[in-house]
Amino acid sequence: QVQLVESGGGMVQSGGSLRLSCAASGVTFSNYAMKWYRQAPGKERELVAGISSLGGNTNYADSVKGRFTISRDAAKNTVYLQMNSLKPEDTAVYYCKAVRGSFGSWGQGTQVTVSS
Repeated sequence: QVQLVESGGGMVQSGGSLRLSCAASGVTFSNYAMKWYRQAPGKERELVAGISSLGGNTNYADSVKGRFTISRDAAKNTVYLQMNSLKPEDTAVYYCKAVRGSFGSWGQGTQVTVSS
């Protein structure tokens, strides 16, 4: 059974940085692509960034390109989201998701709040 635990959220001023972590257990980590999503109040959940199972390919939402970086550490079974130059519109609950084919499993989410 896949278990994903996010951490690293918090409150930061506009222009600041945070690094989110998502630790996976119960799976062979290298078999899964990993994705970060976010959901702001009153809005739909949106894809922020993704990384392939072995880390060779990444993709980003246009709104975060050049500011966010997704990476993964196979030795720690962990995926990261480095967020720089944060803006108030980045405020949301951030979720990680493990994906393999049609299977997907979510973490519980971590709150990120960016004040202006």
